[in-house]
Amino acid sequence: MSEVPAAASGAPVEMPLDARIAALEAIPRLERPLTIFIAGATGFVGTELVARLVRAGHQLRIVTRHAKHADELLPLASVEVGAGNVYDIDFLRRCLLGCDVAINLVGALHASGRGGLRRVHVQFTAALLTAMAEASVPRLLQMSALNASAQARSDYLRTKGEAEELLRAAPARLQWTIFRPSVIFGEGDSLTTRFASLLRLTHGWLPLARARARFAPIHVADVASAFIRALRGQHTNRQTYELCGPDVMTLEQIVRVSAAAAALPGRVWPLPDALGWLQGALLQCLPGKPFTLDAFRSLAVDSVCASSGCEQLGIQPVSLRALAPLWLSSAGARALEPIR
Repeated sequence: MSEVPAAASGAPVEMPLDARIAALEAIPRLERPLTIFIAGATGFVGTELVARLVRAGHQLRIVTRHAKHADELLPLASVEVGAGNVYDIDFLRRCLLGCDVAINLVGALHASGRGGLRRVHVQFTAALLTAMAEASVPRLLQMSALNASAQARSDYLRTKGEAEELLRAAPARLQWTIFRPSVIFGEGDSLTTRFASLLRLTHGWLPLARARARFAPIHVADVASAFIRALRGQHTNRQTYELCGPDVMTLEQIVRVSAAAAALPGRVWPLPDALGWLQGALLQCLPGKPFTLDAFRSLAVDSVCASSGCEQLGIQPVSLRALAPLWLSSAGARALEPIR
């Protein structure tokens, strides 16, 4: 992989994103195309990963509850879309037959209805593991989250942790790899884009719960690269990789960087925990649930890597500070339009 160039002063210079992706795709292709099952392909990471896998020549089988969710993927000749009950083991088994690898990107920050987050994260993973065994699919790449633990206080982190435990308890014949990213950013994300939208609505003012919570934001292309590098297992089999970007930032700093990139004032008002709790209780009642009590509980633990999965996988992650203006500034947005 190409090294990041150095300025005359010796300080690192951020390689343009298109050059980084070209360098990543210059890595020699795998010896034969794979047939890959993907759940959660229509999400933020999924759309990035699908595009990269198609360009690499792989055949994809995508499952979704509603076919219309995958309308944008239908024109891709190497993509098959199966719509059905994704919790039904027979449906999953039929979709998995003949696949080399399964990728589980299914996730939600909040869920209503029967089972809630436990159904989304744990019950789906259990059904997928059973279907994989019946279809003789040997390998699973699983999206989790930093701080996922069956003992976590938040439902999101606890159910993600319980799903991880299912993989670790699976028979030895299952080759699994788990990825635990910090917050993920990129064009169209629910991080910087949401903060910029909120700041526009509030004329630059934002009351912020857990403003000192720390993160190491990672770009969506770097997360996709981690999955691609682990497709065939090898040294990544039965490994867990924490994925973080190069900068550790507080939530307040992320808001301010988003504001600056969008040319907006960033007047952050850090809330004491009592008011932060109240903010979560009120906002989770609004359409779209912009903030919840479960998110408030998740923010009690810093989302920072203890070990560098990117380094272990040979990925040099890019920084939020350098790239945010590409999609948040009006000039950056106009520049991106022709290649959308």
